[in-house]
Amino acid sequence: CLVICQLYVSAAILDLVKKYITVISLYSANPILELCKNNKKTCIRRKQSITFVFKIKHSKFLLNLLKFRCVLLQVFHDPIHGHMEFDPILVKIIDTPQFQRLRNLKQLGGVYFVYPGASHNRFEHSLGVAHLAGQLVQNLKEKQPELKIDDRDVRCVEIAGLCHDLGHGPFSHMFDGMFIPKARPDRQWKHEEASVKMFEHMVQKLKDNGFDLLSELKKLNETNVGDDLEFIKEMINGPEKGHYKGRPSNKSFLYEIISNKRNGLDVDKFDYFARDCHHLGIKNSFDHRRFLHFARVCDVDGQLQICTRDKELSNIYEMFHTRSCLHRKAYQHKTNKIIELMITEALLKADPILKISKKIDDMDQYCKLSDCIFEEILYSSRNDLKEAREILEKVVSRELYRYLGKTKKEEMPKVTEISAFDFGMKEKNPMENLHFYSKSDKTKAFKIPSAQVRT
Repeated sequence: CLVICQLYVSAAILDLVKKYITVISLYSANPILELCKNNKKTCIRRKQSITFVFKIKHSKFLLNLLKFRCVLLQVFHDPIHGHMEFDPILVKIIDTPQFQRLRNLKQLGGVYFVYPGASHNRFEHSLGVAHLAGQLVQNLKEKQPELKIDDRDVRCVEIAGLCHDLGHGPFSHMFDGMFIPKARPDRQWKHEEASVKMFEHMVQKLKDNGFDLLSELKKLNETNVGDDLEFIKEMINGPEKGHYKGRPSNKSFLYEIISNKRNGLDVDKFDYFARDCHHLGIKNSFDHRRFLHFARVCDVDGQLQICTRDKELSNIYEMFHTRSCLHRKAYQHKTNKIIELMITEALLKADPILKISKKIDDMDQYCKLSDCIFEEILYSSRNDLKEAREILEKVVSRELYRYLGKTKKEEMPKVTEISAFDFGMKEKNPMENLHFYSKSDKTKAFKIPSAQVRT
């Protein structure tokens, strides 16, 4: 039979390929791959991803092939990152109802009512974060083998990137930032917590259907003693009691890839800066690809941290400048805040009838909650939803609340909503926790004082 597949191959599997199959064509998916052809024999000088088109000579080949892990990668085309390749384990997660739900959650919530291009969803953002997470950890693995990053670590980091936003509610941050605090003031709740619960729910559903995620991860490296599921949850929401259990301290830098609590530089931001700017039509002056390329793990006071080249300082400042522009022009846009306030009021009026806020306690119910709640209320003919429906009708017909102006917080007698502008770490300066290395000494990490930065 004729088979087309994409494999991670080594010299050992290539010998097997030459013995049992006829290679009709072979081409590299990576330009770094070195190939030499001599008398119809192909030599591979480094382990990379390649694509085979082959014809099986003998059925024994299939039995021998089971000794190796042959990865058939699925390709997703993305307007931001181009072709993204995902392992079958990730594809299995992507095809779950828990993940597919993200197709119906707008990335920017009410911003879509202000910027017509902001129609992108949490689904594609999550794919992008998984892609960038894989790129970063793979680069560290190849450039610094002494870190002992294995395939199991790589896959866990990718899964955490894929699942980090599973817990978002309707209209994203509006739900956990505006609706839940008013609907459930007694409940301290955030979407990261819900992401962990939704991940646990999804893992159990997969297991019930015959796919054990933990067992599949252990097949990648049985000598790795870490708790993979705990590791993934910690990357999404941080440790439960201040101490990480998923991986030992010599791999603590892996926790900085998805959600960097130290300085805010992580692939989650890299993707949504690029993606939001693309859909909003706002210029993105930060080049995340340079950060991925120059990222390196260094020892900082006995702790391993991800650092970048000293010459990348201006690029990092561009990232914070881009963040500021996005907040001022889109995320905190006055009309967006008015619309989100109106939607919140509509949901609050509908909550006693539809029990929206109660769904966060049941992942089966929460999985069915998305932006579609807007249309459910808007097109409802129920009398008990009349007040909520009228508010949403005003949103659609653009009969919005009036904007009165802006003032300082301390001068306001009554505060309806506060828009905060910072660098992502409230009153802290994230640059104070960022370390660099130089071309002459890649092992020594140091800080660059803000006074040395040219403005």
